[in-house]
Amino acid sequence: MDDATSSTDIRLREGASIAQRLVMSGFAAAVALCFTPGLFTHDTLEVTISVVALLVGAAFVGVIMLAPAVVWIITPDEILIGEQRPFGKLRTRIVAKDDIRGLQVPGSKRAKARFQLAFTLASGERLTSPPIADVTHVHDTVARIAAQFDVSDVESPVNPLDASNPEMRLGDPLEPFSTRDIRIVALIVVALCAVPYAYRLWRGLSPGPVDIALLPIGALAAFGVSRYANLVTGAFWIIRQGDIRVERLWGDGTLRADHIEGRDVKTITVERRGRSEDEHCIVVIRLQSGQRFRSPRIGSRPEARAVGAEIVRRLGIAAENNQI
Repeated sequence: MDDATSSTDIRLREGASIAQRLVMSGFAAAVALCFTPGLFTHDTLEVTISVVALLVGAAFVGVIMLAPAVVWIITPDEILIGEQRPFGKLRTRIVAKDDIRGLQVPGSKRAKARFQLAFTLASGERLTSPPIADVTHVHDTVARIAAQFDVSDVESPVNPLDASNPEMRLGDPLEPFSTRDIRIVALIVVALCAVPYAYRLWRGLSPGPVDIALLPIGALAAFGVSRYANLVTGAFWIIRQGDIRVERLWGDGTLRADHIEGRDVKTITVERRGRSEDEHCIVVIRLQSGQRFRSPRIGSRPEARAVGAEIVRRLGIAAENNQI
């Protein structure tokens, strides 16, 4: 899924490996099979739920296993497109340089720093490439391709992670939650914890130990929400030449800024934070002091590696500390 350069060729890949497909399919099948006991009951509702769950699971497995793997090889004279589905034949297509009339670089709605190449052909057909994995060199890649195919008026995309920027930005600038929103959430927490107690009283029953215990728990939870809600706003990284400014919020909404320099870094790695390596990879920096910083979500593993490599270059991190 990364951009590999051979000579003057640019390679773009999209599609999970067979191993990743098998893992995701196995998980989906296991979840669906958990509903099979309902098929052997005499309850119509349970049987219906089980059938629906199995059908959804089968459809999910089918989509995962049948999704094609796509590779684009962009040369100075043509674009070679290969597409292959599991257990299927490789389908290839060649787009000659003379057939290309326009080039656009649309961004992704899901990830700010994910870009694809959209070529307009002489026939009017529009071809969209797999994502550009090296998100730190989108401007250079687009300019190079536009020059190769003699395409003019290509609008340069706004890329917060491009290495041409003096400051690379990961995440969004932080803003504290409003006092009104925090109070509303705190009241909802108190109300939810008080519902069992109030329900017992309404029915004329004596509240049980659990109902009574929920009242102070609700009060403590509401206090925690009002005191520490801003801690969940995440972090905002500003990557500059020589250091990284990491901005976070304290519980009261005031800004906290930490600075990371190359000499302070013990290890820099790329990790998955979520279910999918295609969407939830981050850069993790561990300092000599033991403190650990996790970046905002970047995207796929190749995209996160590209960002990590640029961080290594800008901070001058020693080779023995680079585990990307």
